[in-house]
Amino acid sequence: MHATSPSRITRALLAGAACAALAVLPACSGGSGHRADEALGSKAPAQPQRPNADTLPGMPPVLDAEDVYAADRPGRLSAVVKDFPSRVYVPNTNSDTVTVIDPRTYKILETIPVGRQPQHVVPSWDLKTLWVNNDLGNSLTPIDPRTGKAGRPVAVHDPYNLYFTPDGKYAVVMASKDRQLVFRDAHTMKVAKAVPVTCAGVNHADFSPDGRYFVVSCEFSGELLKVDTAKMKVIGQQKLAVRGAMPQDVKLSPDGTRFYIADMVADGVWILDGRTFGKPTFLHTGKGAHGLYVSRDSREMYISNRGEGTVSVFDFTTGKLTRKWRLPQGGSPDMGGVSADGKVLWLSGRYHSEVYAIDTRTGRQLARIKVGSGPHGLAVYPQPGRYSLGHTGVFR
Repeated sequence: MHATSPSRITRALLAGAACAALAVLPACSGGSGHRADEALGSKAPAQPQRPNADTLPGMPPVLDAEDVYAADRPGRLSAVVKDFPSRVYVPNTNSDTVTVIDPRTYKILETIPVGRQPQHVVPSWDLKTLWVNNDLGNSLTPIDPRTGKAGRPVAVHDPYNLYFTPDGKYAVVMASKDRQLVFRDAHTMKVAKAVPVTCAGVNHADFSPDGRYFVVSCEFSGELLKVDTAKMKVIGQQKLAVRGAMPQDVKLSPDGTRFYIADMVADGVWILDGRTFGKPTFLHTGKGAHGLYVSRDSREMYISNRGEGTVSVFDFTTGKLTRKWRLPQGGSPDMGGVSADGKVLWLSGRYHSEVYAIDTRTGRQLARIKVGSGPHGLAVYPQPGRYSLGHTGVFR
């Protein structure tokens, strides 16, 4: 796979004044002094707001209109998950297994056989189940996070990735090869509606603050979709302005005004106004930009650059990159999540059969753990939040 050069992208996309505010700071240090003595959860707990008539019916009340991640503060585990043991679940796509790691000792506890080509481990909307997406096995393997035991697989065709509507009613299967978004009952996985799409490689998504729509990335055709949640209908589609673009992870800004879409060929992040669904601006981060993870204080976003073994740190307030962390001996940081206390970023090493634990205050590598072949969408669990929107753990 070729990669578009940063210089071409810069000339094509960053010439306008609109992108000036997104200029990258030339920092590549570990940033060891960054908020070293500041509590990660410094913001006071928000109180639930009254339901807005414009929000998706059945969606839990918004906690904070200025921060969609207000429920994700350090250690704030719901009653559902507070007694679950802390674990890191790693799906190994080539080994057809899930490696279970104790995040305190960095030791492997178990290797669970699952279906063919597991891509992601996805927390259910009600937080009670972890679903292993066996893409080529056409099944979902449930894991009970209380006991760590796998249950009987559920037949689901082409489950590359899995999301849940904010009202908890439907699971949304990203059926990449089938070119469909398949809405299924969130508990039984029975099909409610299959929505054909004209783009190729639907893979990642995130929802608007009101839950009324979500933005989907189409990896193989370099496109984005806007989907009406209640109507289960595509209401917008656009092609990204880089030849060969491969959009990946999608993440909503804390204030709910922008969507960020990682692009592993454009080597950076697209910044989109979801309401207007106009042409996005672009921010170069590093080769093979892939995963996006919000810090527990909602101030920063960690961007895994799979093609160069780095993680870029983005400041939401300034709209700029502040640091870049480099993995010792390189690597291929892919998908993962942030620990419940916010102190560790866990990422799979897709092409190196390993997992990385990274200190979120200093960028220092804490551990490099050998796992199966092709580790992909690992889940850190449990995590704070009232409910899960899917993927490796997108909580509100």
